[in-house]
Amino acid sequence: MPSALITGITGQDGSYLCELLLEKGYTVHGIVRRSSSLDRPRLIGQYNDPSIYGKRLFLHYADLSDTTSIRRILANTQPSEFYHLAGQSHVGLSFEIPESTCELTAMGTLRIMEILRDQPNQPKFLHASSREIFGTPKISPQDESTPLNPNSPYGCAKSFATQMVRIYRESHGLFFCNAILYNHESPRRAENFVTRKITLAAARIKMGLQSKLMLGSIDSARDWGFAKEYAEAMWLILQHDQPDDYLLATGTSYTVREFTQAAFEHVGLDWEKHVELDPRFVRPADPECLLGDASKADRILGWKAVTKMPELVKMMVDHDLKSLAQANK
Repeated sequence: MPSALITGITGQDGSYLCELLLEKGYTVHGIVRRSSSLDRPRLIGQYNDPSIYGKRLFLHYADLSDTTSIRRILANTQPSEFYHLAGQSHVGLSFEIPESTCELTAMGTLRIMEILRDQPNQPKFLHASSREIFGTPKISPQDESTPLNPNSPYGCAKSFATQMVRIYRESHGLFFCNAILYNHESPRRAENFVTRKITLAAARIKMGLQSKLMLGSIDSARDWGFAKEYAEAMWLILQHDQPDDYLLATGTSYTVREFTQAAFEHVGLDWEKHVELDPRFVRPADPECLLGDASKADRILGWKAVTKMPELVKMMVDHDLKSLAQANK
């Protein structure tokens, strides 16, 4: 039976990946931070299922700065695959907390790779990189060969981690891979990300629970895909016979304005009557247009993004409407 270890297993991507691996017969181990709450909302089905939790799904406490605990977990679990998805992943917040962002996202990744390099049986390793490594690119669309040019602390930290993965692969002959992920959303996206902020506001305004939505820049364009499909791509990357880097994107770009319009139209509202612009939410540096070329993943892995922004928005708004209706019974 194959086994995998996932950092960030309770997040959006980690929960989808966990479900996928369990469906494929894996034993799944997840690293989680210790907190005062034991709630695992994105893993509630598996966590509360006695036939899964404690038998095929196991959670272990550790922090990305805690090398001793991570080393011990690896020694005890001996995974065949390691998916590193954890880190401070909010781009806007990284301007406020640059030191901790770099500590967790850059150095945390390096520490894990050093631990893996010392293992007698080294697992295949995937690092969840980000389109933020390109910053404001001069080339469109971007692919795996696009020069790194980060313009945020998060993008800089991810660039460091991405380059270190390549160095360890080429210098030490390790099966280390980067998945360069463009924006990928879902109903499981945290509420402090702009996409979920928009869909939740559209649902709340429709239900009379909110009156206004405050946004920053609405003209920036993003390549938005469905997180569940990107989790499938991450698994495919580690199933290939050669380690490599793959960019994952839909190849279609939409502005925040278009995303907002789609969300409000889905509930029969005119977005311009409810949205106000607030300069507090404008990033110090924000790339205007990001568009990914995932043809390499299509050609080698047979992976292609299926769900595009319009379908994704409807999925997220419908989820928020249902959740709010249940909460306000």
